[in-house]
Formats: sequence, C-alpha cells, structure tokens
Amino acid sequence: MTNKKNKTVLVTGGTGFVAGWAIHELLKQGYKVRTTVRSKEKEKNVRNTLFNSGIDTDSLSFYVADLTSDEGWKDAVIGVDYVLHIASPLSTGNHEDLDSYVGPARDGAIRVLREATHAGVERVVMTSSLAAATPDISNNDQHINELLWTDPNDKNLNAYRKSKAIAEKAAWDFMKEQNSKTTTLTTILPGAIFGPNLSSTVTSSIEVIQRLLQGKGIGNPKIGFEIVDVRDLVDLHIRAMTNPNAAGQRYIASSGFMWMNDMARFLKKELGDIGKNIPTKTIPNFVLRAAAKMNPSLGSLVPMLGRKFRYTSEKARLQLNWSPRPVEDTILDSAKKLEELYLI
Repeated sequence: MTNKKNKTVLVTGGTGFVAGWAIHELLKQGYKVRTTVRSKEKEKNVRNTLFNSGIDTDSLSFYVADLTSDEGWKDAVIGVDYVLHIASPLSTGNHEDLDSYVGPARDGAIRVLREATHAGVERVVMTSSLAAATPDISNNDQHINELLWTDPNDKNLNAYRKSKAIAEKAAWDFMKEQNSKTTTLTTILPGAIFGPNLSSTVTSSIEVIQRLLQGKGIGNPKIGFEIVDVRDLVDLHIRAMTNPNAAGQRYIASSGFMWMNDMARFLKKELGDIGKNIPTKTIPNFVLRAAAKMNPSLGSLVPMLGRKFRYTSEKARLQLNWSPRPVEDTILDSAKKLEELYLI
C-alpha cells in the first residue's frame, strides 16, 4: 500500500481549474504536493482558494516555471514521485494557426517529460483531450475508444483539435525514444470539463452554463458535449498515477453526452427562479453558419453542428475501477456553484 505521506506529486499549472481540484484532492488524501505557477504572485491566490475550501496547505510548495521555457522545471521535478501534467498553454495566435497551438503544447509536454525522466519520476500522467481522438466527419461509430487518433490532416477540424493529437503523439514518441527503465507515461482524454468552481475564474466550458443562466442569446446551437466532472477527472488522474496497470495507457474520461438544449431545459426545470432566463429554443444550423462568416471565432463550431460521437470510458471503468457521477449531477452542481459565487 502506498504511504502517501512519503510520496510527492508535482501538479503543473496550479492556477487552473483541473489542477486546482487535483491539488485539493491530493492534499486531502495526504500527499505532499508541489505545483508550478508562471509567477510567484500566483501563490497567494492558490493558497487562499484552497483555504476557503477547507484544505490545509502546509504540505504544498510552489515553483515558478512556464511551459514555454526550460527554466525552473529541473528544480520542480527533483525528488518527485509522480507528475500530473495538467497545464496547457493558451495559444496566442488565431484559431486557424496550427503552429500557434502545437508549439507550446508539444514543447511544454516534452520539457516536463524530459526533466521527469532525468529525475527518475515513477509516472507522469498527462492530460490530453478527446480532441485527440476525434473521428472523421463521416464516422458514425457509437463506441469510440482509445485506439482512435485524430487525423491532423482532416480539413474539417480546427487547429486546436489537431494540436491536441499532435502534442499527445509527440509525448508518446518521446517516451519511446527515451526507453526509460523508471519513468512511465499515462494519458487521460477528457471531454468537456464541467463541475463546481473552486474560485471565481470561469473556464470556457463553465462559461457555457454561465451564459445559459444569464439568459444570453436567443437560443442554443445544435451542439453537444461529452461531459466529465472535474472531480471525477481528478479521481481518474490519481487512479492512473498509482495503478501499475495504467503504465503506457490512454484513458478516455467521459461520463455521458448531452445536447446544449437538453442541458438548458434540464437546468431551467431544476433551478426554478435562478433558471428563469435560460433560453431553450434551438438556433437553426444555417443561422450559426451565417454568423460564423462574420465572426471567425464561431467557425470552429460549424463542423460540430449536429455531431454526436459516443465515446466509451469502459477501459477506465474496468481497469481502474473508475465510477463517474451522472452528467445531470455535474451540470446542476456547476450551476449552483456559479450562483453561490455570485457569478451569474
């Protein structure tokens, strides 16, 4: 049995939504935790957020490191048993510029893996994305698993989706070249990440619910999400971190699919007065396509209109005994937390 008090975990990107919950859970379970932040000033915010959630941060330490630079990573990983590589740099380019996405994500992952293997870290668990397992637009498979990889030459996919596959593949290729006797890699592929906020920072997925509650827009496009709760996602990371059978494996993290309009109707029904402004009409596809011509940022949504892939998380459930909560619970908890934090 793992003696957690003698084990140290590095969580990259400590100010993020998923990383924050990972730190929260690891400290709660008795691990020593390190996390990386882009500047020392971020430390106070992270500690305050955890303190407000009832978590003792005495076993938490901070290292300044950025995925776009080599500086700081060597010190961050020395003496670490496990790494949860959750951080993902934001692109500074436009959404059609593949290089602006691929470079930071791929190079950042390689930096972390290089230092982790040099330091003899036992396992790196890297957060990838279901975007790295997006089928061809003609694919009607209702049981997509970890064997599928996104085709980076697929013209129907945007740069973000392609970059996720390229970055994850680069990580696997690097580990194969290293052929390390001590360090193993596992990747986790989450869908859209929802769940309760720990802080007032709203991620793009949670913003979907926030906008619904605020009554923004005349209706909802026919777009659906493969959803995973941030708490369940973190649970899967920790299971993959400690289970010997997870070495060298990919795991899909999804608890179910929900159309945006179904999400809206469900929240309107459950939330009473809080949900009174939620729009429940469906916006016709041609309206979004027309809007995308004037607003390029909407362009990435067009290929996803009406598409319903069904991913299976059976591998994680069977191999790691992962048992995520129903998507309805996740959506409702997300909305209630936004209200509690006065974010609607």
